[in-house]
Amino acid sequence: MQDEAWNRVERLRTWLDENAVQASDSDVRLLRVLKIGEEFGEVAEALHGVMGANPRKGASHTWDDVNKELCDVIVTGMVALASCTPDARKLLDERLRHLVDRVLPPSGGTGADVVREDMGDPAH
Repeated sequence: MQDEAWNRVERLRTWLDENAVQASDSDVRLLRVLKIGEEFGEVAEALHGVMGANPRKGASHTWDDVNKELCDVIVTGMVALASCTPDARKLLDERLRHLVDRVLPPSGGTGADVVREDMGDPAH
């Protein structure tokens, strides 16, 4: 499954490389990372719609819309990472392993007995 997802990401990255406006490598990386912010904004909009937070629009979205937009954020992040490094698959796998290891004990327990030094965001 992981290889299949990354193969699709690579196909998207290649298509973008071939069809996007010509730009320097550094600008391509910049634009692809900034695209993550745009996609995040669409998640935020969908959440507002689920909650009916905008009185002008009311309940304009569903949780399915939120889930689809979250998938777009993830895929966009993967494309950006693949655009920034040829080792994207390995880097993501290593980072995910690191994040899991920080919050879950090696024994496979619940993690409730682990005392963390930073007590902050597990992503750091």
